[in-house]
Amino acid sequence: DNWGGDSTRGQPGVSRGPVPQPGPPPVDPALLEMLRRFDLSWEYGPCTGITRLQRWERAQELGLSPPGPIRDALLEHRDNPDAGGCGLW
Repeated sequence: DNWGGDSTRGQPGVSRGPVPQPGPPPVDPALLEMLRRFDLSWEYGPCTGITRLQRWERAQELGLSPPGPIRDALLEHRDNPDAGGCGLW
């Protein structure tokens, strides 16, 4: 079509492909900074090879008293890899 439209519109059997799903909303920079501080705090043990939530839970099991707001944020943003992923490494 001369107007830049989709020339397959309305044609039976013509697939336009999957509709992309929106990603998770961006994480607040202040929250990311709080999570980075948690990543860098060695008092809660090493953080390589595990998620932030796994690290928080391990620290809790060891009696290291990790900050409650970290766990709350990780659970709230569980589906967002920027927040709940493996941290810095």
